[in-house]
Amino acid sequence: MMSTTRISFSVAVIFKQLISRTACCLVLTASVIATAEQPEVDYSPYADRQFPENLYWGDTHVHTNLSTDAYTFENKDRSMEFAYRFAKGKTVISSSGQPVRLSRPLDFIVLTDHAEYLGIFPALASKNSDIVDTNIGRHWRSLFDKGDYAKAFEEVMEVKLDEKNIKQDRPFLTSVWHQVTAEADRANEPGKFTAFIGYEWTSMPTGNNLHRNIVFRDSATKANQVVPFSAIDSHDPEDLWNYLASYESKTGGRVLAIPHNGNTSNGTMFPDKNAMGDPLSKSYAETRMRWEPIYEVTQIKGDGESHPYLSPEDDFADFENWDEGNFGNPVLKKEKWMLQHEYARGALKLGLKQEARLGVNPFKFGMIGSSDAHTSLAAVEENNFFGKYPPDEPSTHRSHIATISMGVSKYAASGYAAVWATENTREAIFDAMQRKETYATTGSRIMVRFFGGWDFARDDHQRPDFVAHGYLKGVPMGGDLISAPKNQSPRFLIVASKDPLGANLDRIQVIKGWLDADGAVQEKIYNVGLSDGRKVNRKGQVQALKSTVDIETATYKNSIGAIQLATVWEDPDFNPEQRAFYYVRVLEIPTPRWTTYDAAFFGIKPPESIPAVIQERAYTSPIWYTP
Repeated sequence: MMSTTRISFSVAVIFKQLISRTACCLVLTASVIATAEQPEVDYSPYADRQFPENLYWGDTHVHTNLSTDAYTFENKDRSMEFAYRFAKGKTVISSSGQPVRLSRPLDFIVLTDHAEYLGIFPALASKNSDIVDTNIGRHWRSLFDKGDYAKAFEEVMEVKLDEKNIKQDRPFLTSVWHQVTAEADRANEPGKFTAFIGYEWTSMPTGNNLHRNIVFRDSATKANQVVPFSAIDSHDPEDLWNYLASYESKTGGRVLAIPHNGNTSNGTMFPDKNAMGDPLSKSYAETRMRWEPIYEVTQIKGDGESHPYLSPEDDFADFENWDEGNFGNPVLKKEKWMLQHEYARGALKLGLKQEARLGVNPFKFGMIGSSDAHTSLAAVEENNFFGKYPPDEPSTHRSHIATISMGVSKYAASGYAAVWATENTREAIFDAMQRKETYATTGSRIMVRFFGGWDFARDDHQRPDFVAHGYLKGVPMGGDLISAPKNQSPRFLIVASKDPLGANLDRIQVIKGWLDADGAVQEKIYNVGLSDGRKVNRKGQVQALKSTVDIETATYKNSIGAIQLATVWEDPDFNPEQRAFYYVRVLEIPTPRWTTYDAAFFGIKPPESIPAVIQERAYTSPIWYTP
């Protein structure tokens, strides 16, 4: 257009020098020339792109000293401001006095301190009059003076905070909440770093984990019009959803909830019945998916994709499983029926059954990972893992000490949330979460693209513009395929690239779940992209790569595996009458576990009951097929 304008101007000048024309004619001449040279299609293929081109990394689950359990477990002064500085890539000093820094800054974070008793312990420590000028507050302060924080925490958790007990009423809670929102707004740098306003709703009826992290799309202007809804208000998720609806109605803002740790819910995270014991209804299903579009599938308290009991044919299902019952019953889970209601793959299959019955799928969620760190540090790489609580930070003894109900060595160094969005802002990243264009990793920064459609060619993964083609011809992760064309099976365009600072890739797998003609749920794992020239044998098996890990030195070599794996895969078992979901699991080559790094660094013996080597992985949000 710039050249067209210059040409038109030159022609007009020449005309003016040669003959006398009116201004109108000159304008007409320029207009005609410009129109004649205007192309029907823009030359630049990038000018009007609307699809998400940017991958952003974050953690939607970090606790600071405002959380009562974090404070009790020695995180007394690592504040929100500290957590933001660390997430932005700054070197900070941890609670154990060690300098720590991320390998690369995060792009976004949600600080999710517990709504229950939010900020009470720092207030006790600072002798806040709203707290200590009450009988029970003075008692708790006396426990502080004695250094008996554990007793104070135990008593706080037993007390319902109301006007009769302590002033955790609107004035105090509002003041703390306004500090939370103000800190998030200060840390938020649109286009560079996103700090969401958030908190955790920590419901634990009879010890069963029903926790949700609440994420606001908005600034303090809207978020300050409410205070956090906590488990003190209600343990029922449906009451939480009513609160979220009320927030949006009142403020015109946007908000969502992210469940986590179904593995400690004793079969209640993805239930067949609601909190009142009634079968799930269509309204329940619609409401749940309205407010809970994504699920935290992996974190420090265990990986929640699947379980060997649920997926006995899956060689990779036994990964960082936490098999304890719940917080009130920390023993091995003996009632196996619970597991399908706790793990993501089991829930996705149950969702198909509920959809066939209700017409709506209550468990149609995308996937993310996050940490649940209570250290204010979102540090979950295997060689840079700073644990869940300050006592779990790197030391010669942390692999063997017990926190809550289990040895710290069983903690997983996991995970991160990956989001495909148009820009690094609250609005763009939140919207990507709502449309489920997200995936989880266990701490590595693997890059994954996943599209489903009916018209992909077999070599489309080789196109340099495969992303644009994926959006043009199909739907991305989190999307839906409906009404299969006659005699066609869905094709999936998948491209995965290694973490630039991490290990090479072992394989790409497609995990399929479906509802068969008898109404039973099924699953199958397809190895669709393999490194090192390996092939799938007649039994559907793949030869494992030989590990390059040196356990004694906690090192490995990228002499095996692939930098990138890509394919277009067509479902060979497709039945157009059957509901199904598909998601991608990408595996790295074997690398040392964090306990192995600890052993090498401190010169100690690694725990015998824990694997010395693991395979980091990514889980994409599914693509669903509905007849």
